[in-house]
Amino acid sequence: MRERKPGTVKVLLLYLPVHILVAALTWRDIGHRPADRVRGSKRLWRLVSALNTLGAVAYWLAGRR
Repeated sequence: MRERKPGTVKVLLLYLPVHILVAALTWRDIGHRPADRVRGSKRLWRLVSALNTLGAVAYWLAGRR
């Protein structure tokens, strides 16, 4: 098994709470926003935003009307 660099765990511990917060805010917005005010499927945006932070950023930039 490959050994991790010393800073990898620290970066992940900083990144994970940020991702969870951004995803939670995104899901909250998707849940409260009417379907006609979202470009595309709400279900798809939830999936994309849960997978990575860039998906959530894409929703905020392009997924809202």
